[in-house]
Amino acid sequence: MIQKEDLVIRIAGESGDGSNATGEMLALAAARSGLHVFTFRTTPAEIKGGPVMVQVRASNAPVRSMGDAVDVLFAFNQEAWDLHHNELARKAVLLYDPDELTPPASFRGTAYPIPINRLAQEAGNRRGKNVAALGAVVTLFGLGSSKLEDIVRIKLGKNVDLFELNLASLRAGIEYAKSSVTKTDSFWMESAGEQQRLVMTGNQAIVAGALHAGIGFFAGYPITPASDIMEGLAGVLPRIGGAYLQAEDEIAAIMSCIGASYGGKKAMTATAGPGIALMGEALGLASMAEIPVVVVDAQRGGPSTGLPTKMEQSDLNIAVYGGHGDSPRIVLAPASVAECFHLTVWGFNLAEQYQTPVMILSDYSLSFRTETIEPFDLAKYPRIERAQLEDAVQPGEYQRYKINGSFISPMALPGTPNAQYTATGLEHNEFGNPAYTPKAHIQMTEKRWGKFEPLKHSRKYVRRFGAENPRLGILCWGTSSGPVRGAVYMASQEGLPVAMLQVQMITPLPEDAIREFIESVDIVLVPEVNYQAQFAKLIQSIFGIQVHSYTQYTGLPFTRLDILKKAHELLGVDEPVLV
Repeated sequence: MIQKEDLVIRIAGESGDGSNATGEMLALAAARSGLHVFTFRTTPAEIKGGPVMVQVRASNAPVRSMGDAVDVLFAFNQEAWDLHHNELARKAVLLYDPDELTPPASFRGTAYPIPINRLAQEAGNRRGKNVAALGAVVTLFGLGSSKLEDIVRIKLGKNVDLFELNLASLRAGIEYAKSSVTKTDSFWMESAGEQQRLVMTGNQAIVAGALHAGIGFFAGYPITPASDIMEGLAGVLPRIGGAYLQAEDEIAAIMSCIGASYGGKKAMTATAGPGIALMGEALGLASMAEIPVVVVDAQRGGPSTGLPTKMEQSDLNIAVYGGHGDSPRIVLAPASVAECFHLTVWGFNLAEQYQTPVMILSDYSLSFRTETIEPFDLAKYPRIERAQLEDAVQPGEYQRYKINGSFISPMALPGTPNAQYTATGLEHNEFGNPAYTPKAHIQMTEKRWGKFEPLKHSRKYVRRFGAENPRLGILCWGTSSGPVRGAVYMASQEGLPVAMLQVQMITPLPEDAIREFIESVDIVLVPEVNYQAQFAKLIQSIFGIQVHSYTQYTGLPFTRLDILKKAHELLGVDEPVLV
């Protein structure tokens, strides 16, 4: 038996009815009270209308995934019930407005009618039903009741008159839950003690990481789910001496970043899969000319416009292979909001150190989900600058692409005396002059790829968790790592020999660490959210082994139970039972 240690609450309704804000305020109240929080949301692709959902998982212990089943569902309308009732836990609680829906007789959980429309109208705020809902939820289940008015003030307090009306709605929901609901369920989540933690989304953490790394230029074009990164940097960069450009398209964005980096500024752009497709040729230019640039790919469902508001891990192939010719780059994949910060800092450092494009593979769920994280110790995140000319050179002496032991050559800034060179997309010699001979192409190809060799032997970009002597080893990357880590913990409660290796650098792969992990287990499982098993095939091609691939392509992440059930199947034991 696996004990339950958290509470999962889902708020579902229609775009524009405030249900999204209810979930956000609930998460913030829980986090401010000292609970660990992990949120997940879905929104419609349409500008107006369509179903929305925010799920809040809260615990006194760290949480790394969206949860396994919904303990509490607040259905704002009939459609919310229709869409989400199949994901309820066995002893779930349903909150509903009796004017909007009637629970079917088949529902075997606990149902509490909360007339949020009427409560809001009686409070003089007909649009305040979402705030009334917030008051009722927190009163019935905990998650930060002492912080509610502060949270409403933060989220809805810009207009003084409306703020007072929203407070009236909040108090109406609280009072109704206290006086008119007889609580018969056992769900309650209260903080064991207040803690100072950050509350951030993945996109906000990427912005913070870029600023700490010393970004000087950002260019981008709006696209879901990366636009928040552009908007966040647009509001800050010009105030601190940097520059921001909203380009006419993704090609202009990446090209202007390459130009800014050539001029000595740390530069970044952010986009999603369709934008990465447009940037392919420019990424090849940055590889050929050895110009640092950071590109965030906030993955979403594809192909083409695909699923703009759903998550997928399906851009791995284009991130690793998406360039004509032998086009090297570094690809990193964060698994959490905290990792969005430190992999962004690492991304800038790697781009500068290796003079190369660096791609950061985020995704929709990571972009918008909220997590509580410990404050960053910025002293642990030093900045690395590109190698520059330190000594004066005579006319005709400067070799921008000089072959040396590290394959990394000093990069002169424009205007450096006697150090002019052409940053061309053509093949070139050590001076940067076009050269098409077999000898020149061999030299420069081996230079561009050879500088990554130390990364293959690094152990900095993997994280191992689980049993010391496992039979089953799970190789994972990106946001699937959170559910996998939760499943590994649950497996340890059952005494199952399961371990995981999270790979944070997708290319070049940290081959020594992965090979050691593979050789330590009998069975290798590779779960990922795409149809083609892209990471599994990459592992098989490099290490020459057969793995058990486990894919899903629903537009939603794995749960811990998804992974745990697969582990039970591969180990030949009975399915897990969650209490």
